[in-house]
Parts: sequence; structure tokens; C-alpha cells
Amino acid sequence: MPTHRIALVTGANQGMGKQVAKELVSDGVTVFVGSRDLGRGEKAAAEIGDGAVALQLDVTDAASIKRAADQIRQEAGRLDLLVNNAAISTVRTDVQDMEDLRALAQPSVVSLDEVRAVWEVNVLGVLAVYQAMLPLLRESADARIVNVTSAQGSLTTMADPAFPFHKTFEPVYSASKSALNAVTLSMMIELESTDIKVNLVSPGFANTALVKFQGTESVEDACREVVRVARLGPDGPSGTFTLWEGVDLPW
Repeated sequence: MPTHRIALVTGANQGMGKQVAKELVSDGVTVFVGSRDLGRGEKAAAEIGDGAVALQLDVTDAASIKRAADQIRQEAGRLDLLVNNAAISTVRTDVQDMEDLRALAQPSVVSLDEVRAVWEVNVLGVLAVYQAMLPLLRESADARIVNVTSAQGSLTTMADPAFPFHKTFEPVYSASKSALNAVTLSMMIELESTDIKVNLVSPGFANTALVKFQGTESVEDACREVVRVARLGPDGPSGTFTLWEGVDLPW
């Protein structure tokens, strides 16, 4: 069994997930690079370098999740860090502008199929991976779960009419992140009597495919808080919901 840290980052073949994996590998962590498409995962792992291991993982496919857990158990015997990063903002392919996409996501007109598809990844996918990987995390002496959310999911923040993005809250992506926050809270409560830490992180507004490459921050800058929390040791806090440098966000 490896003596160094073992991590799984979901949705790690591109964007912030790939950058998080890259930075963890630079720390000497062995990182399973979760990717729905194995070929893309292998390409990303090769680009990240030694310490990155491609792992086929579709968070909406129970069989895929089980195979991934079995592979980690066989190759590493445990899991020290789980970064639930995989997420989507839409399944639409006919809209490339975020403003138009938000208009189509208003509760009065949004497609329920769109809501279900996004929630399947952003909420149920995280819960499914958590359930499959928890036995592996229990094998670790220093286990941590980092769920990547969004400030858009903070109900307190988004309910404030004075907040600049108040009107962008919608039932597809935004509400999926609110639901993820609630699911994460349930994980925190379930594990609070154990040594497994759980943290919720809102990254920056990264210029990635998730937002049709209309983000305002580089991938490197946007993922800083995810990396900071992922690097916390056994004495690091649990039960937090933070922005960069540990700034607390309201639920």
C-alpha cells in the first residue's frame, strides 16, 4: 500500500479539475484523474505527468463509479482525499452566450429535462461518488472530502437584492449548487464524530467550458481555494464553506 497521499479528483481531464490534479501531483500526491472519457483522462494524466493516473469515472453511471472505486482499492488500498469537482452548467448545445442561457433557465420557461440533467451531475453524482468512496476514505488516517460548489449556491447571498448577481439565480445550475451545499452539510453532520474532514469550497469565476469560456479569472487563480483546502493536514478545519484564503461564505 502506498505511504504517500492518494487523491481522486472528479472531472479532472480539463479546466479546474485538471489544474487541481496538477498542483497536487506537484506536492507528491498520487492523483486519480477522474474522466468520463478514458481517452481524455489518459491524455490529461500524460500532460500532468508522473503521479497522475487516468480513471474512467462517469458520476452519473453507477457501474462506472463502482469500477473506479474497485480500481482505487486494488491499486492504492485507500483514499486520503476526494475532490468532487465534476459539474456542468447546461446540456444545451444551441446557446453559447451566458446571458441567453440564463434567460432560458428562468423558472417560468426552463426545460425540466435540463434541470434533471444538471442536477444528476452536480448533486446526485456527488452523493453517488461519496457513497462509493467512503469505505476507502475510512481506510485513511488523514481523510478529507472537498466539494466544489459556487457562491451562486449561497441562498443568503443570492437572496439579497443588493447583491450584484441577485437576478442571475435560477433553478438549473445555481439551485443545483444550493442543493449540493445541503447535501454537503448532511455529509458534514454524518462524519462529524469521525476523523474524516469535509469542506465546501467556492472557487473563482474560472474561464472554462463550464461558463462557455466567459469567466473572469484564469484557471490557476480560480482554483486556489480548492487547492489550499485540499492541502490541509489532519489539524485543518472541517465543516467550512469558504472562498479564497478561508473567507467564510454564508449558507
